[in-house]
Amino acid sequence: MTIRDDFLATARIALDLMRHPQVAENWDEPSALPEFGVRGLVGHIGYQALPVPQMIAAPVGDEPVVGLMEHYARANWTELDVDDEFHARIRAGGEKLAAEGQKALCDRFEQTLTELEKTLPGQENRPVRMPHWGPWAVPLDDYLVSRLMEFVVHSDDLAVSVGLATPEFPRRVNETVIDLLTRMSLNRHQAVDIVRALSRKERAPQDITAF
Repeated sequence: MTIRDDFLATARIALDLMRHPQVAENWDEPSALPEFGVRGLVGHIGYQALPVPQMIAAPVGDEPVVGLMEHYARANWTELDVDDEFHARIRAGGEKLAAEGQKALCDRFEQTLTELEKTLPGQENRPVRMPHWGPWAVPLDDYLVSRLMEFVVHSDDLAVSVGLATPEFPRRVNETVIDLLTRMSLNRHQAVDIVRALSRKERAPQDITAF
């Protein structure tokens, strides 16, 4: 199994949740996330895969290529307030994708996954970038790791928002996501606090969140 297999499998699990009737019933309701509606959250989950075909088809640019943790350090979105323009733009993007309705969005998402199942496995680990990130790129496989985190975290958000059990993801996927979140958490907290949270409940801090 590769990170690309994990990405495709995780996206399929997220798609099953996105299609659930309870998501449709709560489509216009607020989500568990501040300022995010359920439909916008579904749109945001869809966005984790929808741009990928265009990203891997685009010519490789001349931007510097950085690793995933350097990307997060440069982007610094984890420290921004929920009302910051960056997060407002993310929410607006999710709402825009969801404007076509649950079925149309999910059908488009599934078509994208079907395409990626053919094209993604043979791709070189080339640089890719999202224009709103900044003037840098990351290796494709690093980008897919970041999308695994988005799928897992936001699938939990969506399930909680509509009263469903959070989907079960493969252990390998959870290990990858937890590893990433732990490394991100080290950017915000002392290492000893993370060690205590994972090993000593009597001395565990209240907060070791990655963002």
